[in-house]
Amino acid sequence: MFTVTVTDTHDETDTVKVLRLVRSDGGALAPYPAGAHVDVTGPTGITRPYSLCGPPHDTGAYTIAVKRETDSRGGSQALHDKAAPGTELTVGAPRRLFGLAPDTAARHHLIAAGIGITPLLAMAYELHVRNAEFTLHYVARSRSEAAFAGLLERSPFAGRVVPHFGLGREESRTALANALQGLEEESHVYTCGPHDFMAYVREVAARGLPEERIHSELFQAGTPEDTTVDTPFEIELDTGEVYPVPPGRSIAEVLEENGVPLDTSCREGICGTCVLRVIEGEPDHRDHCLTAKEKAAGDQIAACVSRAKSSRLVVELW
Repeated sequence: MFTVTVTDTHDETDTVKVLRLVRSDGGALAPYPAGAHVDVTGPTGITRPYSLCGPPHDTGAYTIAVKRETDSRGGSQALHDKAAPGTELTVGAPRRLFGLAPDTAARHHLIAAGIGITPLLAMAYELHVRNAEFTLHYVARSRSEAAFAGLLERSPFAGRVVPHFGLGREESRTALANALQGLEEESHVYTCGPHDFMAYVREVAARGLPEERIHSELFQAGTPEDTTVDTPFEIELDTGEVYPVPPGRSIAEVLEENGVPLDTSCREGICGTCVLRVIEGEPDHRDHCLTAKEKAAGDQIAACVSRAKSSRLVVELW
């Protein structure tokens, strides 16, 4: 983690605020791949992950967009109300769990809804620099509620942007289904937005592409994938320590209570910060950050939400 200073802010919409951040010590910022996010600790001490939405080749500053959540626990609200030019924040190094496929992809289809535009905007910048074939579909309830609508209209890749503003739910679904018909065999689909929106995009895209060519990132957790009653189990570290994990307590909470350092961020199984390697035992996956293939392999677990089907899990801290 290091300290950054807010140099500029502006309201993209009534609920989305954009912040530009530079290192407070005047040093250079680390480069990052399109789709990366950073953990930001705001004025109230709450840490939340935010996608970097500026051009990835511009490392003079990091740009994030923060949506004010109505049920905010103090994170987004504080950044809206208290982060002004000159405010210092703490951020972590960029991490990428959601990224672009290699240059061998025939075409890239970017499908965004609402604040989900943020990682896909950075991807569009990167693909434009690559001179790659791509299209960005952007769904929003209205143009006034579409963050970066004006920027996209002025961008050098404006001709690749297809807005779907002001459509009803079924009209939007029809438009997306049409956009995802006849996908090229070597193409990739990337989607970010509300849980139900992404589930629909994945469902339609899966009719023409294998799972490994469909990529998504969540900002909010949906319904847990396994809602069975919690049962107690034990967590064993590769260093030999064993701790009981009772119902209602997460692996992450138990480890932290016992002085075991563990990086966490979203606490909702979205960001992947707390993923641990599983050496023995069977995970009970309840996260939204691991792919179906990764869950089937059973060698990783999101410590903030997932549990165990076996009586003991042996894990390795990365």
